Amino acid sequence: MWTVETLNAAVDAEIAALPKDMRAKLVRISELIEAVGLQRLPHDTTKHLEGKLRELRIKAASGISRAIYVTATGQRVVIVRVFVKKTQKTPQRELELVRERAKEVT
Repeated sequence: MWTVETLNAAVDAEIAALPKDMRAKLVRISELIEAVGLQRLPHDTTKHLEGKLRELRIKAASGISRAIYVTATGQRVVIVRVFVKKTQKTPQRELELVRERAKEVT
């Protein structure tokens, strides 16, 4: 059984700052992961970034956002960063922040 959690209060604040429709979509994807597991998500919902880092791809009427996560022991998805995507490629500074935060996941 998969669980979805956030790393800390900073990630909770990033989620709270998302437009309402994106936040709702992230909640739906999280519920889907907990119901059927990561492997059964629609193919275009996740993407591998590097190493253990993967992203949940969130598309809504208000735009596009990403929730970067790592999988942890015990079938846990730990979201380490959430941001609204403004460019085609994930910005380098976002990746640096994600790498730092991912070190905290056990």
